[in-house]
Amino acid sequence: MGRRVVVTGIGLICAVGNTTEEVWRNLLAGKSGVGRITQFDASQFACQIAAEVKNFDPLQFIEKKEVKKMGRFIHLALAATDDAMKASGLQVTPEISTRVGVHIGSGIGGFDVIEREHNNLLNGGPRKISPFFIPAAIVNLAAGHVSIRYNAKGPNEATCTACTSSAHSVGDAYKIIARCDADVMIAGGTEAAITPMGVGGFAAMRALSTRNDAPEKASRPWDSARDGFVIGEGAGILILEELEFAQRRGAKIVAEVVGYGMSGDAHHITQPAENGDGAYRVMRNTLADAKLQPQQVGYINAHGTSTDLGDKLETIAIKRAFGDHAHKVAVSSTKSMTGHLLGGAGGLEAGITALALRDQMVPPTINLENPDPECDLDYVPNHARKAELEYAMSNSFGFGGTNGALLFRRWE
Repeated sequence: MGRRVVVTGIGLICAVGNTTEEVWRNLLAGKSGVGRITQFDASQFACQIAAEVKNFDPLQFIEKKEVKKMGRFIHLALAATDDAMKASGLQVTPEISTRVGVHIGSGIGGFDVIEREHNNLLNGGPRKISPFFIPAAIVNLAAGHVSIRYNAKGPNEATCTACTSSAHSVGDAYKIIARCDADVMIAGGTEAAITPMGVGGFAAMRALSTRNDAPEKASRPWDSARDGFVIGEGAGILILEELEFAQRRGAKIVAEVVGYGMSGDAHHITQPAENGDGAYRVMRNTLADAKLQPQQVGYINAHGTSTDLGDKLETIAIKRAFGDHAHKVAVSSTKSMTGHLLGGAGGLEAGITALALRDQMVPPTINLENPDPECDLDYVPNHARKAELEYAMSNSFGFGGTNGALLFRRWE
């Protein structure tokens, strides 16, 4: 039995808000963050919509001369970490710095930087490539910058496992503390891939919704009219602490992390395994890690991307993993409002799941108007719901068949 790990701070930034409490308030209100793309001219693209972070000024968090040395994904990670650290009240003193680590994932990293510097190469030759190109773009530099800013000298890692990246980061950070390799971990994920290549690449796969005339209706998990996911951006950061460490400093505890599971589909590069096998096993593994029975879980923040096959197979997987309890557990997809943050999704949704336990409220799945007959669980359609929750799960599944799930317990 490892050491107990708790959440003491949450930092969220996405299309529905630039602070944790704004995000949470708008999710409970069922507000969509999806709109027409403003970050580039998307008029020639099949998909012209995204869930962009709005009115974000990196200069609020980063010195002007440093901003250009970082991709947008790093800007968002620093903003979310600032929010999380303030909420936790944690001060990283020299005495504890070697026991404070960072684990922040991203699926794509600095796509915006890669595209910008490639244009510089084509238009001006190799001398026009910025010396800051590589450190502005590579995935682990979000964790690197957070580590430097907060003098966190413990484990410093980044996970790049597609759309499961930050679920794995939070889970791995939880295990690092549980096995005594750190007392505190700043963990989560970040993504900023709303770029011509990012949108164009997913559109070429026909993975994105093309409901360009009604953006706020485009992300509609489990609805019979769904036509693909909506790309989103943002970051979700959790401050994880060993329980006694948090209690000694009088921290306000939001929730406890009690389980983490992983699995691989070993099936296809983009399609989930038949019968939702990988998703089924990751949920069972997570329940086993937490030593819980399915009926003890009251809420699942689903992967729920609004793709035809993904939504059906996650539904099947939940039925297999939870048995008779599957129809009694509340299941919602906050991606219906935030869009899909790709590698940042797991961090954002882990934070949302912890907040659901804190406030005993389940956020809704919006745009669920005509449920797919094959998707017949309680998806909390269109309106948030008060609920008595003791345990809640967050699911993440990624290309390459990589899966992660997290289990949280209410803190009383």
